[in-house]
Amino acid sequence: MKSAKELESWISLWRVSGVGPKHFQKVLNHFGDPARVFEANTRAITEAGISQNLANTILDKNNATDSVKADLEWLAGSEKQHIITIECEEYPPLLKQISDPPALLYVHGNLALLKDPQLAIVGSRNPTQGGASSAYEFAKHLAQTGFCITSGLALGIDGKAHKGALDADAPTIAVIATGIDRVYPARHRDLAHAIVEHGAIVSEFPLGTQPHSANFPRRNRIISGLSYGTLVVEAAQQSGSLITARLAMEQNREVFAIPGSIHNPLARGCHQLIRQGAKLVETAQDILEEMASVIDLNNTQTPNREFSAQQKTAATNQNSNPDSSENNLNPEQNFLLEHMGFDPVSIDQLVMRSGLNPSEIAAMLLILELQNQVASNGGGTYTRLK
Repeated sequence: MKSAKELESWISLWRVSGVGPKHFQKVLNHFGDPARVFEANTRAITEAGISQNLANTILDKNNATDSVKADLEWLAGSEKQHIITIECEEYPPLLKQISDPPALLYVHGNLALLKDPQLAIVGSRNPTQGGASSAYEFAKHLAQTGFCITSGLALGIDGKAHKGALDADAPTIAVIATGIDRVYPARHRDLAHAIVEHGAIVSEFPLGTQPHSANFPRRNRIISGLSYGTLVVEAAQQSGSLITARLAMEQNREVFAIPGSIHNPLARGCHQLIRQGAKLVETAQDILEEMASVIDLNNTQTPNREFSAQQKTAATNQNSNPDSSENNLNPEQNFLLEHMGFDPVSIDQLVMRSGLNPSEIAAMLLILELQNQVASNGGGTYTRLK
């Protein structure tokens, strides 16, 4: 890991407006050290493949010091706060393989986790209850098998994935699109604190960076770049989750998608991915079987966490189906479930299908919803989850 003094020139160059990962790499390849860039003249910098305007901006004496000082003060503030460069041994090797890896990473939490085998789980910010449940259950079971679950700390699927991993007593990594000193969205502040304690938050953006829309695709390439595979749970046809999946494909990583009802707009993005070659998955075992050709979790060293024999046994028994918990329903409740199907259905439709009266159905739906067997979609319709 580089010293604070060595980091000064790296942060100074990284903070120059207009210098992205590719520009930074050009300069680094040409000069060997960012410190030499600031000692050069405009002509020398343009010889590295940088435009004259950007070269002038780099050499502008008004760029830097106070902002760099703030980053270094943050670094010194805690043993859990790190700034690593692409040259550092701690830099995740899988991320280094993508076409535009970030030159710097700001990490709050367990730095060693970045080298753990990761699986990304992404999806809609406004999922159905069924989608939220799937994200949580898949994350929980996959975390128990040894994968570190990586996502973007967003509302919806991302948050459920992080929570599922944490509830499995396993670490999780959140990649964010702001400075590491900010939590976005604010309502995930408590979740962010839990991730720092039991995992890590990662950003390529310097301290103080606001959540601009252009930052999120950049964030997404890191989520997929850190991970051996990406699972999309629910996504509309125009969504950031599909950007993450496309980036994963471009990075030659595995992409998985959970299919859904043809009546669910949030299933269309997953169906589109499946048509494009993503692996259709119905259970966690589908992912584990596919990933077995890429990584052997049984022989992968993951010194950053330990699993008890009971946890490993539970994972083995449960990963074939995230919904494999015992069905303790009575015959009437099972009878109603059989008539629901997995598309949204109203009480009136269930009356016609089952022959039961509305009050009986309403009472059973309430019990089934409490048992996480069905979900209310609003507007008087319900969806079977299991």
